[in-house]
Amino acid sequence: MTPATRARVRALLVALTAVAAAAAPSTANATSASVTPACGAASPGFARCFSLVRTDIDGGKGVRGPNAAGGPTAAATALPSGYGPADLDAAYNLPSSGGADQTVAVVDAGDDPKAEADLAVYRQTYGLPPCTTANGCFSKVNQQGQSAPLPADRGWGAEISLDLDMVSAACPDCRILLVEGNDASVANLSKAVDTAVALGATEVSNSYGTAEVNGLQSYSASYGHPGVAITVSSGDYGYGVPNWPADLTSVTAVGGTSLSRAANARGWTEQAWGNAYGGAGSGCSAWIDKPAWQTDENCPGRMVADVSAVADPLTGPAVYDSYGGYPGWVVIGGTSASAPYIAGVIALAGNPERYADASYFYGGTAGLNDVVGGGNAERVDCGGDYQCNGVTGYDGPTGNGSPNGLAAF
Repeated sequence: MTPATRARVRALLVALTAVAAAAAPSTANATSASVTPACGAASPGFARCFSLVRTDIDGGKGVRGPNAAGGPTAAATALPSGYGPADLDAAYNLPSSGGADQTVAVVDAGDDPKAEADLAVYRQTYGLPPCTTANGCFSKVNQQGQSAPLPADRGWGAEISLDLDMVSAACPDCRILLVEGNDASVANLSKAVDTAVALGATEVSNSYGTAEVNGLQSYSASYGHPGVAITVSSGDYGYGVPNWPADLTSVTAVGGTSLSRAANARGWTEQAWGNAYGGAGSGCSAWIDKPAWQTDENCPGRMVADVSAVADPLTGPAVYDSYGGYPGWVVIGGTSASAPYIAGVIALAGNPERYADASYFYGGTAGLNDVVGGGNAERVDCGGDYQCNGVTGYDGPTGNGSPNGLAAF
């Protein structure tokens, strides 16, 4: 597909999505929903993933929209519910190409045997170039970096699909490396990060975490690799004790927003995500000293987060996952959506060497949307402070803001 043809297809997809959103009430902009965590609570020494699945949306299986078999007239609906790549490009003012020299790794627990096949459905639906093992774009390995044996299923299939689809949405020309840890233990996930870097990843996305406690410091080195950008989800349960490894100063901690279409100059509105279904993780570290580049007033330690993107499951992206009991097309939110998306945006810009830590986002906010409004204090109140509310300038749930083009990356 030529760049010109791809651009035309993406323009058509935007139009079709708008039509579908207007016609169907159970889209990503619904005001009520049934939402469930994709991964259960974690035992000590283990991490949980931060993806929230809309169980009230069943989009069926297979390619949808204008790229369905037989053309658009053969599709039952124009496009799946939830935002697609063209929607997110429009919301975040991003180009639809770039990053061909970048390899984005996603680190997850356990195997999803349908990961590549499900990724193919997603990419074909939205007119993205194929990303397969055969063409060298997609690779799947175990935590030792080998294609076999792969670990057992750990119930992270929806998380894996979300990660792969969000990287694809942000950077369709990037190579994707899926590194599957033996399980969700901190030790094995950390090993998988080191393996991703050893295999040449330029960005590594980690959509998981555990509440910070003493004893995790021994794994911190795995999340600091000069020349490689490492993104980490801030969490889905609002303000409180921050999550590790998002609290590390060597990573970009990614918060979350609620994103909706609007009749304004941007065409979209965004606020800090927090509702009955979850909220972007934020908090002040009790274990990690405040880095010199972070200057917020009311937290003496490392403050989470640094930057943000869509995460609210009510305004979430479309994801294709046909493994582990899900119907195929679903809407999934959580900061497990925003972390791989920001990793893809960094790859799209092509400057991973800037992210030995998150200081680059604190050198000026040009190129970021300042996310004002909303908050994540559904469970624990921070007294109206920036640590849990979307305010002008820096705040905990959304950091310095969401992407507005590539100038900040």
